[in-house]
Parts: sequence; C-alpha cells; structure tokens
Amino acid sequence: MRKNLLAAAAVVTAVGCLALTACNDDDAKGGGTRPSQVTTGKPATSPATAQPTAATVPTASGGPKGAALAFGEPSRTVGAGTVGILEITPTTVVYAKEGGRTAPQHGTFAVVTLLEKSLSANPADEEAPAKGGGWRWVAADGQSVPAGNGNAAKVVLEKYRHSGGIAPGASQVRAKVFDLTPAQARGGTIVYTDGTKSDDRWKVPAVDTGPQVAEVKQQLKP
Repeated sequence: MRKNLLAAAAVVTAVGCLALTACNDDDAKGGGTRPSQVTTGKPATSPATAQPTAATVPTASGGPKGAALAFGEPSRTVGAGTVGILEITPTTVVYAKEGGRTAPQHGTFAVVTLLEKSLSANPADEEAPAKGGGWRWVAADGQSVPAGNGNAAKVVLEKYRHSGGIAPGASQVRAKVFDLTPAQARGGTIVYTDGTKSDDRWKVPAVDTGPQVAEVKQQLKP
C-alpha cells in the first residue's frame, strides 16, 4: 500500500510540473508577459522529456521488509494521513544522564536527531502516535520503548522543536528523546511507523555519533 501511495504522490507532483510548463509555453506563444517564477537552480524541462517513469517514482529504501538501515541512511515514507512523501534521515544520537534540569526516570536519555524533507507537492508530516504512527526504540533484547516515555517528554531541545507539516521542498531537523535503562542504552534500533502501518528501521550506534553531537549536548545543558 505504501509503495502505491508513494508512486501516486510522485505522479501528482510530476503532473503539476507539466501543467506549469505548458502554461508558460502558451504565454510565450501569445506574446504575453510571463508571471514571475521561483528559481529552482535546475534547467527547465520540456513536456516531452518530463513524463514520469518508473525510474522517477520514489520508493522506500531498506531492502526486505523489516530490514534495518544503517544509521545516517535516508528512507522515504508516506506523510501523515497518507499525504505527501517524507524522507527521514537519522543524523545524530547522544546518550545523556540529564536533560536540562530533568533526570531520566530509567537512567539514560537517548536523543536522536532526524533530518526530515518533504519531497512532494503537498506538505508532509510524521504520522501521530494517536493515529498509530510515531517512533519507538527497540533494545537488543527486543524491549520496545516509545519516544517521550518516562521523563523524556520533559526534555526540550529548542533548536529541534518543530511540528506540523513541512512545506514542499523544505526540510527540518527534529529530535526524539527516549528514557532508557542502562542496558537498553547500549545501542539498538529506532523504528518509525507511518500512516499505512509500515515500519522503517535504523540501527543506532552504542556511543555518541553524528555531526550534531556537540550541539545536542549544548541544548541539554541546564
């Protein structure tokens, strides 16, 4: 189901681009003045070569169903309410004994930052936990912990405090916090469930890793 929705969203985006190109061609032939256009940095594509093909339709990465991606590898998924295409890339993990002035209930906070991009013509967002979506941490022994558990919801990282739909073509860096036992905080797997109940998985290193480690630690200071 998710594959079909990703394909449909990609076709809608391509058709919208074709319609815009056709309108601009009509204006040029009629001698009219073209409306101002947003510069994308890419050369214009004629309708004859812009037809969507199987090669241009985004698909979810990750191999067989349930296979975990490497930390830092992107995956494309369906946006909230099955609207849009959202690309998610886990970028950094930091383990901490304190978040602001909040101590973890179970011993360790694990903070994971995520680069999220909207790749379709519609805003895209994460599916809410209330609708069956969201994030969880799966420890090596199989224990599953939802994001925001224990005292994790009390940890606020202002720089990564984003919510709501991401505009087409835009991106945000968001953060998820998990309250883990020392055993659970020895690496694991993070899992995101989208609106089609499909899962994307990434292996998480057991030590602080990623380009935003210093920044996250700064955000965690009291």
